[in-house]
Amino acid sequence: MELSFNEKIVLITGASRGIGRATALLFAQSGATVVVHCRQDETAATEVVRSLPGQGHMHILADMASPEELLKMTAEIIGIYGRIDILVNNAGIFKERDMTAIPVEDFLDNWEQTIRINLTGPAFLSNIVAREMIRTGGGRIVNVTSRGAFRGEPAAWAYGASKAGLNSAGQSMAVALAKHKIYVFTIAPGFVETEMALTSLAGENRKVIERQSPLNRVAQPGEIGRAILMLAADGMEYMTGCILDMNGASYLRS
Repeated sequence: MELSFNEKIVLITGASRGIGRATALLFAQSGATVVVHCRQDETAATEVVRSLPGQGHMHILADMASPEELLKMTAEIIGIYGRIDILVNNAGIFKERDMTAIPVEDFLDNWEQTIRINLTGPAFLSNIVAREMIRTGGGRIVNVTSRGAFRGEPAAWAYGASKAGLNSAGQSMAVALAKHKIYVFTIAPGFVETEMALTSLAGENRKVIERQSPLNRVAQPGEIGRAILMLAADGMEYMTGCILDMNGASYLRS
């Protein structure tokens, strides 16, 4: 299946590494102009932009927890390119703690920071980008959530809650925005070989996690990236509102 994104402007959050970086490369290879977002690692984001085939790509910095910075970022992109055709909400954080042992104040800090970055930020960014998509005649939004939204995260309560919230928000967006030709999709991966998962995949724990899937491995970032491109492609409009599980059959639901 060949996918073409010629002349499309794609904003990918959290694109300096992992799934975001792999997705940026795949979009660029398919003809898109890519905006590589990151929070603060400008060196890594610049390296990603330099690695992309084609011309016109750029990197941009913004804190997903800051509405002001997200507004500024969107305005800057619109000022340069005139539109955003595809938004990939990929940025997120994952913090494992023993939630019944840490101080109450730490629990609240963990919860609030995770919700701001993983849920409130993507929802707010989707809202302001959708307004621009309405102006330009439509677009696509792809949210990256997690298997943890369904099976639970015993050491990362806020992470599981934030991803479940984004699942629900994406479906609400899909219903609300379809009349504007804006289509919203969600992909929920299991464990992926990324920097964010390094701690979880360290040592003997890796084998435990790999055995959760009958494939006996975790996903590679490019596998998730290819699914994101598939959802964002022309012809997939009737999948709007979907939540696509991609966890190597490690957690099945019906």
